[in-house]
Amino acid sequence: MASSLLEAVDIKAPVAVSWALWEDVERWPVFLSHVKHVKSIDAKTFAWQVSLPGADKSFVAELTEVIPGERIAWRTTEGVHHAGVVTFHRLSDTESRVTLQIEYDPQGFVEHLGALTNLDSTLANYDLGEFQRMAERQAATP
Repeated sequence: MASSLLEAVDIKAPVAVSWALWEDVERWPVFLSHVKHVKSIDAKTFAWQVSLPGADKSFVAELTEVIPGERIAWRTTEGVHHAGVVTFHRLSDTESRVTLQIEYDPQGFVEHLGALTNLDSTLANYDLGEFQRMAERQAATP
């Protein structure tokens, strides 16, 4: 049974700041608490190491769409099955909204429990909050 999550955060930073921080996939572990390591295989493919409650996972994902300043989409090609997209929305000259949508296939008891109890959404909200703080600090830096 597939699961999905959709989370968003409003950021007191222009889209350009949010985009600049998110476009470097290898930087994602800085603000995604469950992502331990991302290593580039080539320009569109990355090896991931994640640590989720009760499970450490490795997988390979490829970028399926990159529209600068607007969206980054990916899907796995090996390992854990999931796909996602991050979109960037201009709210004003100084504010933006970042939306994260992920479709995934929970495996095993712990992952099913995480999906059923909304732990996955809680983790996504936490990570988006970390990203928000990072982007707002970056926007405030002259």
